[in-house]
Amino acid sequence: MADTMHLGKDELIARAKAEMQRQFDTPDWTLRERLALTCRILFDGGHDSGLAGQITARAPEPNRYYTQRLGLGFDEITAGNLLLVDEDLRVQEGGGMPNPANRFHSWIYRARPDVNCIIHTHPLHAASLSMLEVPLEVSHMDNCPLYGDVAFLKDWPGVPVGNEEGEIISAALGDKRAILLSHHGMLVAAGTVEEACVLALQFERAARMQLLAMAAGKIQPIPPALGHEAHDWILTPKRSQVGFSYYARRALRQHPDVLG
Repeated sequence: MADTMHLGKDELIARAKAEMQRQFDTPDWTLRERLALTCRILFDGGHDSGLAGQITARAPEPNRYYTQRLGLGFDEITAGNLLLVDEDLRVQEGGGMPNPANRFHSWIYRARPDVNCIIHTHPLHAASLSMLEVPLEVSHMDNCPLYGDVAFLKDWPGVPVGNEEGEIISAALGDKRAILLSHHGMLVAAGTVEEACVLALQFERAARMQLLAMAAGKIQPIPPALGHEAHDWILTPKRSQVGFSYYARRALRQHPDVLG
C-alpha cells in the first residue's frame, strides 16, 4: 500500500536528500588525489586546450594552494606532481613552476573565503560562446546547478598575469560560483573540489547546448522559481560527491596512473 502519494514536493525532496546521505559513502581520496582526478576528468570532458587553464585547491596551510605544474597537460597530472604555491606563486613543495596566470586565483581566494577550489579552462564551446560577448543562458533542467549562479565579464582585460586582471575578474565574479569571461573562457569557484569539477563539466555542456539552441531559434527562459528550485535540489554536497565519484571511476579506468 503506497503511503507517500499524499506528500508534498518539499517533503519528498527532504526525504530523498536524507536517503542519499544514508546510501552513499564518499571515497577516502586525499585533496591531492581529488585535484589530480579532476584534471583527468576535465581532460576527458573536453576541457583540454594545450597548456591553457589552471586548476587550484586551497591547502590546509594559510595562503597556500595546490596547482598543476606549467608544461604539463591535464592528462599528465598526478597526485605526485602537483605543486604547492603561496599567493605570490612561489613554490613551497614540488618541482617546476606554476602557470603565471594563477595570479588571479590568489585574488579570488582573498575575496572569497568560502571558495576552496577554482577551475579556469578554455573548453571549445564555452570559449566559442565567449567570442559572442553574450552571457551563458541556463534554460534547461540539467544545467540548473548554474541557474542564477553565473556572472559575466563582457570586456576582455587581456592575459590574466597581472594584479589588475585579478582585481577585475574577482570583482566580476562577485558572490557567484561561475563566470563566463569574454574572449577567454570559463571559471568555476566552489566550496569543494567535487562541486567545482561537476560544475565545470556542466558549464561546458550548457555552453554547447546554448550554441545549438541559438542556431535553431530563440532560447526561451524557464520560470525563475523553478530554476532556483532545481539549482538547490541538484547542487547539494552529497549529489556533487556522488557525481564526482562516477566521473572519477571513469577517469581511473582511462588513467590508472593518476593517483601515483
